[in-house]
Amino acid sequence: MKLFACQACGQLLYFENVRCEHCGRTLGYLPDLGTLSSLDPKPDGGWSVLATPQRAYKFCDNARYGVCNWMLPANQSEIYCTACRHNHLIPDLSVPGNDILWSRMEDAKHRLFYSLILLHLPLANRIDDPEHGLAFDFLAEPPTPHAAHVMTGHNNGLITLALKEADDVVREQAREALGEPYRTLLGHFRHESGHYFWDRLVASDPETLKSFRALFGDERADYAAALKAYYAQGAPPDWRKNFLSVYATTHPWEDFAESWAHYLHIVDTLETARAFDLSVVTRRKTTRIDFDPYNAADMQQLIEAWLPITFTVNSLNWSMGQSDLYPFILAPGSIAKLGFIHALVHRRH
Repeated sequence: MKLFACQACGQLLYFENVRCEHCGRTLGYLPDLGTLSSLDPKPDGGWSVLATPQRAYKFCDNARYGVCNWMLPANQSEIYCTACRHNHLIPDLSVPGNDILWSRMEDAKHRLFYSLILLHLPLANRIDDPEHGLAFDFLAEPPTPHAAHVMTGHNNGLITLALKEADDVVREQAREALGEPYRTLLGHFRHESGHYFWDRLVASDPETLKSFRALFGDERADYAAALKAYYAQGAPPDWRKNFLSVYATTHPWEDFAESWAHYLHIVDTLETARAFDLSVVTRRKTTRIDFDPYNAADMQQLIEAWLPITFTVNSLNWSMGQSDLYPFILAPGSIAKLGFIHALVHRRH
């Protein structure tokens, strides 16, 4: 994620900021320009956009709920931004607390779309493609205790996110119960989007599908049976040789989704490190992110920058008495799968 600066006063700004803490100006993110802009109110009720004064913008309609700071061209008939037009169902906002949980969901979703836009990935919504467009349901648990629980997952372009995952306590309990070293809202969004893009970019291309099966395995294996076996037996003892997580061992679809999510973790975190001009100095070399991670030449360039960063942040955490910030091991098999994702994404540029 990039850092931004107020065009009026120069104050450092972050992606989710809605107001400059120094000069008080309202802020709006312009996805078509990839920048956060300071705004001045106009007499007609519109906004003067300091990042591009010659162009007129309006806020996404979800700004009225305090869950979106994105803008779109004022002459568009569409009322939702590039990210929010993919919403299919939102929580019942008459229920106390749902607005806060939904806001956290939207923060994660907008970070996902920041990356998807930079990677030039296809983003058809349900209006563009009623059968297969990307859409999100944010669902709360049903009020009756005997009803079925909401399950986070993907089905033919529709991603369901259990609203309870935005509750830090509930999510931490699930992380402990499932033995997961890493479980975040942003991770959920990235993982589930991986299932969507597998359908769009892999399943639809015979040659790509052939390459996928050679690396990840045959996805035609019974998915329900694979999940049942995983929950009964767990992951194989040597899973770290070829998989990023124990859950990735369940089925080739999950292996791809975990790899897809991890690729997004890497490029976005490296962009943040680059924005802070972070460098890591060891006895052997100095690592500096002097390239755009979203347009890296190859996976090796990303890995050579990524590994020193992870060693550093984990060491900082240990010094604070905390567990690993980055609880993963990147073995050659996992790096090869990340390389497949990199090639798949950049083939579209």
